[in-house]
Amino acid sequence: MNIGGFIPKNNVFLAPMAGVTDTAFRIICRQFDCGLVYTEMISSKGLTFNSVKTRAMLDIDDREAPAAVQIFGSEPEIMASTAELISQNPKVAFIDINMGCPAPKIVKNNEGSALMKDMHLAEKIIKNVVKRSKKPVTVKFRKGWDETLINAVEFAKMAESAGASAVAVHGRTRAQMYEGNADWDIIRKVKESVKIPVIGNGDVISPESAKRLLNETKCDAIMIGRGSLGNPWIFKRTVHYLNTGELLSEPSFEDKIDMALLHLSMAFEFKGHRGIVEMRKHIGWYLKGLKNATSVRDIINKINDKDEIEKVLKDYKNQLKGC
Repeated sequence: MNIGGFIPKNNVFLAPMAGVTDTAFRIICRQFDCGLVYTEMISSKGLTFNSVKTRAMLDIDDREAPAAVQIFGSEPEIMASTAELISQNPKVAFIDINMGCPAPKIVKNNEGSALMKDMHLAEKIIKNVVKRSKKPVTVKFRKGWDETLINAVEFAKMAESAGASAVAVHGRTRAQMYEGNADWDIIRKVKESVKIPVIGNGDVISPESAKRLLNETKCDAIMIGRGSLGNPWIFKRTVHYLNTGELLSEPSFEDKIDMALLHLSMAFEFKGHRGIVEMRKHIGWYLKGLKNATSVRDIINKINDKDEIEKVLKDYKNQLKGC
């Protein structure tokens, strides 16, 4: 697979997720054979106004590089200048433009998936970013705005014509948010309509579903989002399954708790106290489905001290061993 000259390690990618795909999580996923990781979506305006928090989101560790950086915005010139700045970083694989985020606070500013209703503006943004970026440019979007505006195929053709080196398609409309089933047929139609690589996204929660998506759509790569929450093993298991047809075993409860401890340590290393608070949701995902996980999660959600959380997790691990 070739994205404007960039060749990823494999075709199983980590989807960009706001509040989730930070440096620590990206490093962990890469260590589990993830072919490419994406940053959280980064505000072009935030970078323009020199927001410290926004600039910190651009940090790429050597252990995850090269990584894709996803940006969002609705002003072509600001998006272009942002891309020009980011593309100078040798650790950046390519620039991805978010035209699929369904969040109300994004859409109300005519950003994210709102751009699917304004193809003229979307095209102008892509052309400007491609012109100024020193790295390849890709675009991520959805099936459409709602069931009355299903325009992923037209949108993909426009993106290709505007200079995009690849597109990623989430098989849901903006109206669906993350509910219902992803429409893989629209991904197949997009793949049939363009010559650039197509990345399929939506409802990949296992190695088997990853293979079905590839088989049914003939897309070039898959993007795993919510299926990776508390489950970075999905990348190694999926890559192995696609290559050999063999299913590796699921992680044990020891594996899950040990990973939660490692992730906590890395989050604290990169973000300090804020990392501890943000880890609460990750720990909940790691423990999901384990015995008495709800009560342990409730305890951890009230703790702000890293050492105390580690003690709770280690005690919980010992309790499960004794069951």
